[in-house]
Parts: sequence; C-alpha cells; structure tokens
Amino acid sequence: MVWDFIQNQLLGMKWLTVLIQKLLTACGLDVTTRLGGSLVFFLMDVIKISILLCVLIFIISYIQTFFPPEKSRKIMGRCGGMGARIIGALLGTVTPFCSCSSIPIFMGFTAAGLPLGVTFSFLISSPMVDLGSLVLLMSIFGWKVAVLYVLFGLVIAVAGGTLIEHLHMEEQIAEFIRNTKAVELPEMEITWKDRVQTAWSQVVSTYKRLILYILIGVLIGAFIHNWIPEQWIETALGNKNPFGVVLAVICGVPMYADIFGCIPISEALLAKGALLGVVLSFMMAVTTLSFPSIVMLSKAVKPKLLGIFIAICVAGIIAVGYLFNFLQRFI
Repeated sequence: MVWDFIQNQLLGMKWLTVLIQKLLTACGLDVTTRLGGSLVFFLMDVIKISILLCVLIFIISYIQTFFPPEKSRKIMGRCGGMGARIIGALLGTVTPFCSCSSIPIFMGFTAAGLPLGVTFSFLISSPMVDLGSLVLLMSIFGWKVAVLYVLFGLVIAVAGGTLIEHLHMEEQIAEFIRNTKAVELPEMEITWKDRVQTAWSQVVSTYKRLILYILIGVLIGAFIHNWIPEQWIETALGNKNPFGVVLAVICGVPMYADIFGCIPISEALLAKGALLGVVLSFMMAVTTLSFPSIVMLSKAVKPKLLGIFIAICVAGIIAVGYLFNFLQRFI
C-alpha cells in the first residue's frame, strides 16, 4: 500500500489529474470530450514533468558536484578492463546531460588518455540512462520497467564500450583530440552553499533549454492520446506489426529531445496499444542517437568509428526493444 501511494500519488500525481479535472469542470468544460481530455492531458503532463524535472535535476546536479570531469577521469583512470567500463557507464548515470552536452565530456576524457572503451561506455550511458530517467519512468511505467530500462541501458553501454575497445580504433579519433595534452587541474573545495547554487543554476538552465521540447512532446502526446484512433497505433506499433521496434528506432533517431520530452509521447502511445518495447526503444533512440549529436560526434571521430558507434547503439536498442516486448506479459 505504501508503494502504491508512492507510485500513484507521489510520482504519478493522480491527485493532480483529479484536481485539474475538477477545476476545468468548474469552468464549464466537459473533460470527457476529445478537446477536454486533450487539455487535461496537456496540463497534467506539463505540470507533472516540470515538477519532477526541477526536483530531479537539482538532486542530480547536487550529486554531480562531487564528480566533476577531472575527478571522474581520475576515478576511471584507477581502474582497468571491464571494471573501468562499468564505472564509466555508471558515472554517465549521474550526469544530467543530453547526447549533445555529453560529447564535450567524452572528448575531454579521450584527450586525457582514457581507453576508448571507457569513454564510449560513458558516452552511451550518459544520455540514455540517468537517475532522472529512473524516477520519470517509475512515474509512468512502474518500478520494474524503470529498473530494467536502466539496467539494459547500462548493459548496452558496457557492451558497446567493450566491443569498441577490442577493435583498437584509437587512430579513428580526430587528431586534434589525440594531440591534446590533459591538464591537471587542482581539486577545489566546494562549500554546501556553492553546491546548492550550482544545482539551482543547473535547474534553471536545463529547464529553459528543455521547456520547448516538453511542450512539443506533451502536445504530440495529447494529440495521440485523444485524437489518433487506437486501431492505427495497434496496427503500426502493436502486436500486428513485428517490425514495430525497428520502425520506432528509425523514427526516433532523427529527433532531438531529452527523455523529459519523450515521456508524454511514450505514455500516449502505450495507452493506445503500442507495445512496451516499441515505446522504450523509441525513447532510447531519441535520447542516444539524435541527429545533432551525431553531427557533433562526427567532428571528434572518423566515419568508420562513428558508423560502428551508431551500429552498436541501434543494434542494442532494437534488441532491448524486442526483449521488453517479450517481457511485457510478465511485468
């Protein structure tokens, strides 16, 4: 009962849906119509995602002040082999970065001489899985799906980094990165007040950057939820289409959005009959392989390594999508 309360009221904010419905009804709007339902969906998701976003980014950014890039590099540099790649993937989970903002960190780690397997494990996990995605997914899909999503994402990151490291493709890194010498920066003492200010500034800057994508995502989600016939979604992304996961990945790659913008679209698709694996693979593709991030990464690595990176991510995301489709009946 306690967990149900946390899941439905604290994370899912069911009370907010009821409150919005009552307020709109009091204003004379019929919330049972398509227009009324769309407005309820829009207001509910914008408010819920905004609250969760601000709280989560503050917490994650506060945690991140203990792991600045220089310290993270030293932590990963002390380990080797599989352990270093696992640490690289785990460090990616405490960084509130999208795919584009992860690339400069990846370049810094690579220039510092860390193995490619470690830096690519970080590059894959940073946008794909983080503490924010764990809580957000719990609010929509439940804790089992959220935990599996993060675990599978970490597996893709570690496996991808391992494969790239064993291919010995150091020469595929751009020369300006290979010729850059790492500069040892002294670790500065940060006070509690500084950490809070840093976390709050991260909340403000992140929210300003993401609010447009959130609004667009919620608008698309509201349209899907209330205007698209359920039969259409079931035909394209449900049991009737065995290639739904592949279609979702193809549609997700060109897009540029954070997981916060993907959540309302995924929520609406799932409610309309899309398979769980289709929805989650779409989210992974959007957050990991956005077109702008691929363009940025192409400046840091040569085409061969870029192609291998994309192929690893696509194959891993598709495999996870079909695995979730299979597990949907059990979770």
